[in-house]
Amino acid sequence: QVQLVESGGGLVQPGGSLQLSCVMSGSRVGIYTMAWYRQAPGKQREFVAVIISSGMTKYADSVKGRFTISRDYAKNTVYLQMNSLKPEDTAVYYCNAEGYWGQGTQVTVSS
Repeated sequence: QVQLVESGGGLVQPGGSLQLSCVMSGSRVGIYTMAWYRQAPGKQREFVAVIISSGMTKYADSVKGRFTISRDYAKNTVYLQMNSLKPEDTAVYYCNAEGYWGQGTQVTVSS
């Protein structure tokens, strides 16, 4: 059974940085397309970033140039490095592995 556990969320000021982690158990991150999504209050869940098995990445236009998705095979973990954070980045961030979802981690960007 694949399980995903996110961590690293918190409260940060505008312009700050956070790194989210998603640890997989029950399988290997290297064989899945791994993605991050987010859901702000009152809004639908939206795509943020994806990394496929070849290592190719893709980002939502709203985070391009500020966020970086990466994968550590040894730690079986996927990361989302978030820089230059804006208040509109406030959301619950979810890790996804082809249909499997984590429980989410809250990111709040506020002064």
